[in-house]
Amino acid sequence: MIEQVSSRIVYQNPWMTVREDGIVRADGTAGVYGVVDKPHSALIVPFEHDGFWLVEQYRYAVGGRYWEFPQGTLPDRGDGEPAAVARHELSQETGLSAGRLTPLGRFFHAYGMSSQACNAWLATELTADPQAAAPDPEEADLVAKWFPRAQFEAMLRDGRIVDLATIAAYGLMLLDERAGNR
Repeated sequence: MIEQVSSRIVYQNPWMTVREDGIVRADGTAGVYGVVDKPHSALIVPFEHDGFWLVEQYRYAVGGRYWEFPQGTLPDRGDGEPAAVARHELSQETGLSAGRLTPLGRFFHAYGMSSQACNAWLATELTADPQAAAPDPEEADLVAKWFPRAQFEAMLRDGRIVDLATIAAYGLMLLDERAGNR
């Protein structure tokens, strides 16, 4: 087991904090561990008519535009009730509201370097949200579009969808379907 012996913030902004922890490993040797702390996020699987609403946006860190399920956190590292975070992100990114929001599961985005957990939700009974918030400035070019399930799965296979959280949430949804929950 690794023991933390010190911690210091080396960088922070409105979305994250990066800290460096002094550690002692199980064998007694000292070391450092870098951790990205971000608030818990929500990922929403907006499902209707045997298809999904996806969003496409530019992802700066990897230099490209990609399709994914709507996902994110509250502004300014806010920490809200998981279902409220999901409803906020769905509305902000797609302009939709869910009449029904069903939890699918929880996972970590990249637990080798980040503390951020994600709650995945299935959103059904979708309607237009007249009070939808505007996207964040980084999402000004965000596009929301509905895809039939067969096309979504083809996008997974051919690499047009490469977001690991989207892939994981779809797997959780398939397990939920297999269990007969829908």
